[in-house]
Amino acid sequence: MNRRDVLAATLAVAMIGAGTSALAQGTMDKVKESGVLRVGVTQAPPWYSKDIVSGEWTGGLGVSMGKAMAETLGVTFEPVEVTWGTAVAALQADRIDLMYVLDATAERKEAVNFPETPLLYYSLAVLARDDLEISDWSDLNTAEISISVPQATSMDAFLTENVPDADIQRFPGNAEAIAAFQAGRVDAVTLFHPPLIAARQKLGSGQIVVPKPVESRPSSVAVRKEDDTAFLDWVNEQIDGYYQSGQTQQWYEEFLSDFGLDPAAVPPIMRERL
Repeated sequence: MNRRDVLAATLAVAMIGAGTSALAQGTMDKVKESGVLRVGVTQAPPWYSKDIVSGEWTGGLGVSMGKAMAETLGVTFEPVEVTWGTAVAALQADRIDLMYVLDATAERKEAVNFPETPLLYYSLAVLARDDLEISDWSDLNTAEISISVPQATSMDAFLTENVPDADIQRFPGNAEAIAAFQAGRVDAVTLFHPPLIAARQKLGSGQIVVPKPVESRPSSVAVRKEDDTAFLDWVNEQIDGYYQSGQTQQWYEEFLSDFGLDPAAVPPIMRERL
């Protein structure tokens, strides 16, 4: 082997070693080294909200929590715009470090990690006419009540099983189901409650109700899959502390107030308060 070959081999070994070291470095070490916590964000009140004029991400539960977690680590909060559909790929590509309010589905668990503790809970709710008296799902179980719902969803299945006598009108998606209510074509629309918040704020009328028995499910925080669990463990500890202290609910209610809604008129995100 001549001198050139020796130098090339030495360089190759050095590059492999550097790459292995970079891959072995966990997210916690990367965040502390870079001085930045990169949080995936998407325009979706009440979770994330961008100021249209300034372009800054100024509100929403995910923004408030991201800033607080960055401050705890002594680093800078950096919002990185993604979509719900591209968030997992952004984690895998090392574009973001975490994404709030992603449900820990079986499919997603194959690609990313989730902390053991739920971030929050959201509930199946109805946005209904103000004059309807609703406390239980059974109050909707009559042919005189028409309800819109996205077709072939878990929400559709729930209504079919629990209010079979209602006039259930099925639509392709959330937007169409909400539009039917806004146009007065149905008496109520059923969704998990977050999308109903923006609809109620836009419409300026209607009541958001979580009928009993409450049907709720947890949401979570997605982080990158890696052998080093330091970051995952830390995220779990942080969100558990925020939830148990009521801080998660407080951030949520602060945004609702800024959004022009009375928090008392909107379902909570703590299961214990439902």
